[in-house]
Amino acid sequence: MQNTTTEQHTTCLGCGRKLTSPKSIAAGRGPVCARKVRQAEQTVDLTGYKPHQVASARELIADAAIIPLRSVVFLAVSTDGTETYRSAPTACTCPAGIKGSRCYHQLAARLLLAA
Repeated sequence: MQNTTTEQHTTCLGCGRKLTSPKSIAAGRGPVCARKVRQAEQTVDLTGYKPHQVASARELIADAAIIPLRSVVFLAVSTDGTETYRSAPTACTCPAGIKGSRCYHQLAARLLLAA
């Protein structure tokens, strides 16, 4: 009988490098990229966003539920995990974004682009 093992190859959502630590794999970002995202919160203008939107954007990034598709377009997962939306710093395909309101997906995209 042959032993087969599977090796999980996960790369950083920020820079594309291979992640090796379990903590980084769970977060989807290495320590340097995670630090850059935390520092970006200091430079991004959060006025116009409600506190729960800021908290939701942080959670979206922490859960690795927003991933880059193209240079400024991201794929974001809904709160309940059943839908995905295309999001950019100025627009989003979620119900709030379609109405023209600012949503936390847009804020998360702004934070990631500032990092």
